[in-house]
Amino acid sequence: SFEGIDDDAQIVIYGQPGHAEVNGLVGQTDGRAIVVFEEKDLDNIDYDKPVHFFSQTTKSTIGFEKMVRDIQERIVKHKGSLEDGDFITNDTLCRQVSNREPQLKRFATAYEVVVFVSGRKSSNGKALYAVCKNVNPDSYFVSSADEIEADWFNGKQTVGIAGATSTPMWLMEQVKEKIEQMAVLESH
Repeated sequence: SFEGIDDDAQIVIYGQPGHAEVNGLVGQTDGRAIVVFEEKDLDNIDYDKPVHFFSQTTKSTIGFEKMVRDIQERIVKHKGSLEDGDFITNDTLCRQVSNREPQLKRFATAYEVVVFVSGRKSSNGKALYAVCKNVNPDSYFVSSADEIEADWFNGKQTVGIAGATSTPMWLMEQVKEKIEQMAVLESH
């Protein structure tokens, strides 16, 4: 939360401009926060003031860590040094997403089709599904077994089933059974 941050400090949020979560965070700062998404956005920060740096939960850790280094370098360039209190990072990133990203990429490329099972409202699910879809265009998002379509598997031999952190095992099993009924496939 943004309680207790001095009025003269800069609140900087790393995230996608216009994203619902980012808009919510900016709203909590009464519109004071500066949203940064790429390196050129760092020009909008006033480096004379202490910088409090936050992140949208679904952004990648690699991007966050790069932004942290870039801001630190700019403060040093501007002030000559980096003192305690000049830069406070609040890493609100969802660790589950970043820790699972490399495994999920490997998983999604190992199968011809990926069926990702998650609740529609799960931001963790959306972020993890996006990781699959990026590396395998034949990735499909379902929140129930009824949403699976037989033509996804035409001419395909292998299917991987993945889920969000919150996806219950029984739902994954239902999806697996439905796919096995539809197509003679190995699914994992």
